[in-house]
Amino acid sequence: MLNLSIVLEQSAKNLPNHEAFVYADTRLTFAQTNAAANQVANGLKAIGIKKGDKVALSCLNLPYFPIIYYGILKLGGVVVPLSVLLKRDEIAYHLQNSDAKAYLCFQGTPDLPMGEEGHAGFLASPDCQHFFVITGNPKAESPIIGTATLGSLMAQKSPHFNTVSTKADDDAVIIYTSGTTGKPKGAQLSHSNLFLNVSTSADTFLQLRETDVQLLTLPMFHIFAMTVNMNAGVYKGVKSILLPRFDAQAALHLMQKEKVTFFAGVPTMYWALLNCPNTEGADLAEISKNLRLCVSGGASLPVQVLTEFDAKFKVAILEGYGMSEGSPVVTFNQPNRERKPGSIGTPVWGVDVMLINEKGKQVPMGEKGELIYRGPNVMKGYYKSPVETRKALKNGWLHSGDVAVQDNDGYFYIVDRVKDMIIRGGLNVYPREVEEVMMKHEAISLVAVIGVPSDEHGEEVKACVVLKPNAVASPEEIVEWTKSRIAAYKYPRTVQIMAALPMSATGKILKKDLRKLV
Repeated sequence: MLNLSIVLEQSAKNLPNHEAFVYADTRLTFAQTNAAANQVANGLKAIGIKKGDKVALSCLNLPYFPIIYYGILKLGGVVVPLSVLLKRDEIAYHLQNSDAKAYLCFQGTPDLPMGEEGHAGFLASPDCQHFFVITGNPKAESPIIGTATLGSLMAQKSPHFNTVSTKADDDAVIIYTSGTTGKPKGAQLSHSNLFLNVSTSADTFLQLRETDVQLLTLPMFHIFAMTVNMNAGVYKGVKSILLPRFDAQAALHLMQKEKVTFFAGVPTMYWALLNCPNTEGADLAEISKNLRLCVSGGASLPVQVLTEFDAKFKVAILEGYGMSEGSPVVTFNQPNRERKPGSIGTPVWGVDVMLINEKGKQVPMGEKGELIYRGPNVMKGYYKSPVETRKALKNGWLHSGDVAVQDNDGYFYIVDRVKDMIIRGGLNVYPREVEEVMMKHEAISLVAVIGVPSDEHGEEVKACVVLKPNAVASPEEIVEWTKSRIAAYKYPRTVQIMAALPMSATGKILKKDLRKLV
């Protein structure tokens, strides 16, 4: 038997009174979290959910999320985490595509509004048999006739449950990709996929211990936080301080108040922490004294941001690389090896990485190629998508779609996405390379480079820029500044200054949406 819920059960057994999840005035121990998850498992069993059934979950970073997540796993069910930003038709698609039998959705509060999208999405998916509004109040009335609340699901249910035996290769989670190249696809991750990536992350490069305190603000419905924060933290008995929606000032406040030792974020979070205009009430010296490790993933971290954050907070940021299809961690800057700023590090335990050209042949050291990998972290496939699975998985190797280069020490560097690459007049322009240069401009706070149609060159380079507070710079000045620092075919011919860039729930810059705006 290998059921991922064992990470919670073992911590509940070994550290029953140790705090597991903290949100506002709620402070749950591992024993309390496990007991509540058992009630969820008993409740789902009572309505007919059985081993192998898919159960969708849409919730912010609140204690409800891990309680429901582990409750589904204990029953042998498959968790289908959904982004809280999805709209009615998107939710209906995910429920139908995953064959979800039940859907648990946070209804929102005045402080954390979510609207009625989850309810509407359920109604638009008639094959999903059960809908539960997450309120935690057994007496609360559901806003949808014929449905119930989480409180009623758990009410009078036993806090004890005999976890269902699952095979290592059984599905534990179906997590949907962002759908940047079409309809979202559900990556099937097994219990062993996730457990091995969790244990590798926690034991090797994070080196977590039960005395650690982590600020968990990356959304748990995303694979990065699910593995590196939630599951890894529970596995090692770490206290998790929950922040449902990232805010730099709130994050700094919690880091100081709760003596946070570990923080995982995406590049835009580090950028926001670095540029937080109001640090009143947050003692940076106190925060730095407690912080022992920061990690970054989800997108490439500009070297300029890394360097400035290191200097200001006196803590190293270790970069890694992963994908939903990889459970997610593929490579990482290992703590026992040299850290190379701008690098995604070396392959984690059990994973092989190779760079190939368009013909599928391995490229020489120092040359750009598509990053492919194989190992115990690689997904089983895309749910009900055999054609897409065959495109992504070839002879056991997962084709990432990311362009990378490897140095003589074996470290990998992401150059860009294959699909984000700009072909200008037959020459390849990698947006990240241009962005790294532009981030050094004293007036630029954030930049995203995209390709736009051009009659003359096929595609032209365009930069969308957010300026630092009170900074002044014209588009023409930025173009000339960049032109003097990069090859002629690479510099942006146009610069558009914007108040903000569109971002996903995980803080990734959404270049697909950006192209629509400009």
